[in-house]
Amino acid sequence: MQSRSQTLDLDRIYERLPSKLRKPLLKILHFFSENLPQARLYLVGGAVRDMVMGREIYDLDIECFNVDPDTFENAMEKLGAKGVGKSFFVYKYENIDLSLPRIEHKSGSGHRGFTVAVAHDTKEASRRRDFTMNALMLDLKTGQIVDHWGGLKDIDKKIIRVVDPEKFVEDSLRVLRAMQFSARLKFRIESKSRTLMCQMDLSDLTPERIFWEFEKMFNAQWLHYGLFALDDLRIDAKLLGFTFDRGSFMKMARHMVKARKLEDGAMRPYYFLFILSSDMHKSGEKLCEAINTPNIYKKILKLQKRVPRRITDRFLGALSLRFPIRQWLGIYADDVFDRSKRLGIYAKQFDPGVRPADLLEEGYAGPALGKELRRRILAAVRMRFGVNDG
Repeated sequence: MQSRSQTLDLDRIYERLPSKLRKPLLKILHFFSENLPQARLYLVGGAVRDMVMGREIYDLDIECFNVDPDTFENAMEKLGAKGVGKSFFVYKYENIDLSLPRIEHKSGSGHRGFTVAVAHDTKEASRRRDFTMNALMLDLKTGQIVDHWGGLKDIDKKIIRVVDPEKFVEDSLRVLRAMQFSARLKFRIESKSRTLMCQMDLSDLTPERIFWEFEKMFNAQWLHYGLFALDDLRIDAKLLGFTFDRGSFMKMARHMVKARKLEDGAMRPYYFLFILSSDMHKSGEKLCEAINTPNIYKKILKLQKRVPRRITDRFLGALSLRFPIRQWLGIYADDVFDRSKRLGIYAKQFDPGVRPADLLEEGYAGPALGKELRRRILAAVRMRFGVNDG
């Protein structure tokens, strides 16, 4: 498949890069022009996709053609780059990955079970990429984008499409990558690619790799696209042990869309699991265990209260004893956002004005102190929020 060609203005690209990427990139280009002028340098992977889409660039990967492994290794030592995957010809210079183009062949189990060889043309080098949008290559001398698999066209159509089905199935993590890319880019998964991914076994994935991809989705803008892919690619059944119907999807999707508009940025990673566990009546802790989240996820979800059928002012007032309502993951429900602002508990906790020291002065002690403290706090909540009860 061939796509329209495209040439990018390299000077403008460099200007758009953050300083932590621009400076080392220019050093690399100067180094190669002085020491290995025969080398052809291509920017590869997600950075090229994001440049085409006008998205922010966070990392750069460069493949170096026309250089043999020994010459490349010596050059990397001279440049001061560190080997981070020498068996895969991968080095890191500051914040940029440098590597030789490679062909990979599955030779064992797991994501490290590959043998590699140096690729000598751009099409073979790009064949190992997962999706066409990630198989684009940018010639760092001419600004020409090399597109062997129709990635530019698929970006235009907002489609996630597999590059090479035979290569794709060698790493099952790519199914989860499709899910998180869908949520990050608002792209749909092409039908043949979807069929292929649905047939893939995910049982060989390590817990760490599973969470890495879910974490990217949790921070994505279009959570409901990730939710759709979670079910459509059968990831939910294979990893979470349950599925959901169209009605449940529509309900959760609405909540996720609204949550993204109202969210507290600090709570962003936790909305997906909160909404999924609440609306599907599943244990948040078990969901965390299924995808190997760090303990902070369990702690956050444990502190949260699920959305009740009827949200009263008294419920919000009691909840605001724990934290400001802006930190409640159910902020999307009903008119909680506006009501909590009106009640003065959106940005700050409710202070019931009850102090243990005052009760001690009144003669309370031991269990009686705790019981009276709770009684007075609840009385303060009822007095403040019980008149207008939602």
